[in-house]
Amino acid sequence: MIYDASLDELLQKVWDGKRINAADAKRLYSLPLEELGALADHRRQLAKAKAYAGRGNEIVTYNVDRNINYTNVCNVYCKFCAFYRTEKDDDSYVITLPEIDAKIEETIALGGNQMLMQGGHHPKLTKRWYLDLLSHVKNKFPKFNIHGFSPSEFIHFREVFNEPLGKIIGDFKEAGLGSIPGGGGEILVDRVRQKISPLKAMSSDWLEVMDVAHRLGLYSSATMMFGHVETLDDRIEHLDRLRAQQDKSLSYGKAHFTAFIAWTFQAEHTKLKAATVGAHEYLRTQALSRIYLDNFENIQSSWVTQGLEIGQVALKFGANDLGSIMIEENVVSQAGTTFSMTVPDMHRLIKDLGYEPHQRDNWYQLVN
Repeated sequence: MIYDASLDELLQKVWDGKRINAADAKRLYSLPLEELGALADHRRQLAKAKAYAGRGNEIVTYNVDRNINYTNVCNVYCKFCAFYRTEKDDDSYVITLPEIDAKIEETIALGGNQMLMQGGHHPKLTKRWYLDLLSHVKNKFPKFNIHGFSPSEFIHFREVFNEPLGKIIGDFKEAGLGSIPGGGGEILVDRVRQKISPLKAMSSDWLEVMDVAHRLGLYSSATMMFGHVETLDDRIEHLDRLRAQQDKSLSYGKAHFTAFIAWTFQAEHTKLKAATVGAHEYLRTQALSRIYLDNFENIQSSWVTQGLEIGQVALKFGANDLGSIMIEENVVSQAGTTFSMTVPDMHRLIKDLGYEPHQRDNWYQLVN
């Protein structure tokens, strides 16, 4: 066995919390899984050391919210999606305000504090429809956060409304939008996006929406959906572009990406013919993400796609958050993956690892 001093130097760099590059990331990815996981867990500790009055390493957070898909009508026909419908389909819909009110009231009754609101790229909904929806919710439920509209939707709005992004996002914020989810990120490499969603926003479009939102003071999450037609180099490029945007948002005063969430492609009932990956590669990719995204404080485990047990294990592979109990989920479940979670489940999974469970809000402030 030949001793490799350069690998020792790389491992020390990671342990010391220093920034790595793409070549470093490729070397780390080939480490034994348990070794990569230990490095990621150490980076989690470094990232959370000052959080929650110095108790960040003891605390694992979760959220109680609801995923409300306001329409399933979409005209981009992504190959990896089993949720979308055309206007002519019998089961297409656009949600009504009374339906939203009922969902929010149920969420609040269960201790929830926000809704994740996303939908298809509906070709006929007007800007006024969206502004009326936002103002209605904000006026009726002023303490309830609207975490809504992915960057891909905002690019769709720019085309349909024929207005610049700054105007649209600013008007949405004024009407009641509280934060923006990172949906539609998939892989931020145009060659990949052209294969899986050619009619959807490209990489620079997605990043432009986030940059405009961050400049306007809105916070957002960031995501990656992997395990389809992309390569390891593509995943690393995706992480690199997110890290660069977070660096840019820091120049606006704060890190405006609150968290990163990665999940694997769910293949059932979709048109994308690709073999997805399993838990081993999920944990490996999440661990690498924690190390590479040195300017992200929070990494969220994806129990929704991986199941409760792997979601729990992911807390030892760089994650510090279990995400939401997800009162309602419609997109992943359409692709054949259906896991459920309750608050007691969250507490059990977190306590079993020796951590303290705490509910949080969208900005990772502890509730109560």
